[in-house]
Amino acid sequence: MNTAFKVAAVQAAPVFLDLEASIDKAIGLIEEAAAQDVKVISFPETWLPGYPWWIWLGAPAWGMQFLGDLVQNSIEKGSPQEARLAAAADKHNMHVIMGVSERSGGSLYMGQWHFGTNGEIVNQRRKLKPTHVERTVFGESDGSGLHVSETDHGRIGALCCWEHLQPLSKYAMYSQNEQIHCAAWPSFTLYEGIAYSLGWQVNTAASLMYAAEGQCFVLAACGVISDDMISKLCDTDDKHQFIKAGGGHARIYGPDGSELATPLAHDQEGLLVADIDLNMISYAKAAADPAGHYSRPDVTRLMLNKNPAPPVVSFADGFKQQSTDESPAVQAEGAEAPEPA
Repeated sequence: MNTAFKVAAVQAAPVFLDLEASIDKAIGLIEEAAAQDVKVISFPETWLPGYPWWIWLGAPAWGMQFLGDLVQNSIEKGSPQEARLAAAADKHNMHVIMGVSERSGGSLYMGQWHFGTNGEIVNQRRKLKPTHVERTVFGESDGSGLHVSETDHGRIGALCCWEHLQPLSKYAMYSQNEQIHCAAWPSFTLYEGIAYSLGWQVNTAASLMYAAEGQCFVLAACGVISDDMISKLCDTDDKHQFIKAGGGHARIYGPDGSELATPLAHDQEGLLVADIDLNMISYAKAAADPAGHYSRPDVTRLMLNKNPAPPVVSFADGFKQQSTDESPAVQAEGAEAPEPA
């Protein structure tokens, strides 16, 4: 396993609600990272094809005008768009962790797709619990999304946005000896001056604390709200007050919580790049390993269910549970229940 290499966190806006153009831009950022010999790159939350900011700005009926474009431009597993991202990861020998709006059947999910250095699918997780009004657009996931993958560049995991405020979800990740954590954030200008908890100070602190608490490197990618997005979304004065352009606050943290890359201006697009060495984790773990020597399982412990929980289970193969990687539709005709034990 390689222990010393470069990593990158993206701070940029997608081409809003345009999947193909956003993939073009993503590949350009991957190429830019490759020119700096980056081996792991992390993208913001639902960067393909953009975070649905309208859910925070007006009535659900008003926001329906954008829903069709979001659905049509959300990525599907096994699609040509997935293949384009895999090819880019393969070409540049890079781990690419992409924030996506995933379309599966008639539902959308907030996902983070991990493409390995050979373009293989390492993990395709979904956000466990969409936050607040996100639940008007996106479905929930299950415990299979709390997963850390063994790779040639260490043990890599990912969470979206306020999953970093769920203590038990974080602990589930720490328990798997995560070494590189990809934190996906959307942007931080929503309700600025109105809701402090949604601002950059609290949420970058969540990324920093994840690094210090889990003793891992954190690549906190963050979206930027573009002028084009503002022009599409803000049709009244109050909406212009609720959300503004910019809001990018990407960060890279070390396992002791130290900041490893100089931040960009909040309205600037680009890459944060840092040199890391996984061997540094040992020094942080020596002081406090929350799921190891610094735990008290006799007092408190986590019960983690990582089994997939699909909405349909087929009896055709003797109660074989369907994988989350398969289509949720199953052929039930002629199926027989298994013999009782």
